[in-house]
Amino acid sequence: MTEVKKFFVDAFRHLGSNRGVPVIDVRFYPYAGLRHTIRLRSGQVYVRLSDICKDSPPEVLRSLAFVLVARLLGKKIPPVHDRTYRDYSLTPGVMRSSDIARRGRGRKMISSSHGTVYDLDKMFSKLNRRYFYSGLEKPTLTWSQRKTRSILGHHDRVYETITISKSLDSTKVPEWFVEFILYHEMLHIKHAARMINGRRYYHTAAFRLDERRFAKYEEAQRWLEQIARQRRVPRTRAA
Repeated sequence: MTEVKKFFVDAFRHLGSNRGVPVIDVRFYPYAGLRHTIRLRSGQVYVRLSDICKDSPPEVLRSLAFVLVARLLGKKIPPVHDRTYRDYSLTPGVMRSSDIARRGRGRKMISSSHGTVYDLDKMFSKLNRRYFYSGLEKPTLTWSQRKTRSILGHHDRVYETITISKSLDSTKVPEWFVEFILYHEMLHIKHAARMINGRRYYHTAAFRLDERRFAKYEEAQRWLEQIARQRRVPRTRAA
């Protein structure tokens, strides 16, 4: 741990200009996945690193220190450190350890697939027959706990779930639009993410091509743009 702390001291000296090096407390923590935090409280820096990285090579831990300190200070992450840590985090062994940690330590909030207006189970079966020849294995389907508007749908490969925003379970939202959001997430089951130049791409060319097969694709895109515009409009607070 002393060696890891030295990496953070070094990062502050290189990135902190003339700020000086604060008191730093570094510990490994059993997060549910590959997650790290760095916080400044009362002049002291608290660092919690995922214990998945406990046996990482020294150069990876040093790069991680530079990545976290740069974020804390609002500085640009040095490319060499960004690349070193990212490449390591995307290795099969680390990704597998992260998935295992999420399954064992994490918790997935599940409500129900039966909404007030729409039934995700019935919708999945319909889409599976029409677009996938009933070839997709059904994951756990659930409406979100809250009416999220920034994220309308999410496929979680670790927990094998598809979550659809509760904001879409409304008579004001056409059924075909809910189907499109669910269809998009179903495509993530069919099209696995691809690693290209050290980055993970979820929406590949094949994914986008299949997405356009949706019967009301153009209408769905217009709805998405309308939702995006509504999110950008400043809202006044009621007195």
